Amino acid sequence: MKKTIAVTLALVGLSGLALAQGDAERGEELAQTCAGCHGTDGNSASPDFPKIAGQNTRYFIEQMEAYQDGSRVNALMQGQVAALDDQDIRDLAAFYAQQEPNFGEADPDLVELGREIYRAGLQESGVMSCMACHGPQGQGNAAAGFPRIAGQHADYTISQLNAYRTGYRADEPAENARMTDGDTRMMRAIAYRMRDHEIEAVASYLEGLH
Repeated sequence: MKKTIAVTLALVGLSGLALAQGDAERGEELAQTCAGCHGTDGNSASPDFPKIAGQNTRYFIEQMEAYQDGSRVNALMQGQVAALDDQDIRDLAAFYAQQEPNFGEADPDLVELGREIYRAGLQESGVMSCMACHGPQGQGNAAAGFPRIAGQHADYTISQLNAYRTGYRADEPAENARMTDGDTRMMRAIAYRMRDHEIEAVASYLEGLH
């Protein structure tokens, strides 16, 4: 119990520290380099690149650090962040966190199944509800480091769930810290238990969720 409380306090402390240290105005200047892929305000036009507008600072910082240390693999991003120092990353995080995310539209044929999975999970497959970690509106949990996923391109969400399913993408530190049984493969396990049409339905639902 004490260990759990300590971990939670540490996560909250990190989130507050990162936000306090970030200079959004300087981050806006740095973000000009990112605009070609992610848009001037973090709302990318292409599903090949994720929307990062409104992303919480802790998750953003963790992902940049993961690219830098190689624990998250993407040749393009690893090249882009290689020269960034800790302050650069925090400034970028502060800028993007302040941007207003835009939203797409869910496929009418998929939205009901997507909503059901997002809110209730898949009991027969052992898949927990997405909103347990990402919130009822997909806003994420900034203190715990769970990302905002509402409004994300459906194709990008599908690609990331498939990356978890195949093991190409590792789980996030925040997810690992929340596991109570020693299993550090939460997102991998969830994606592995989902069928293709279930992944597509959740991704479509999220694209229109706000």
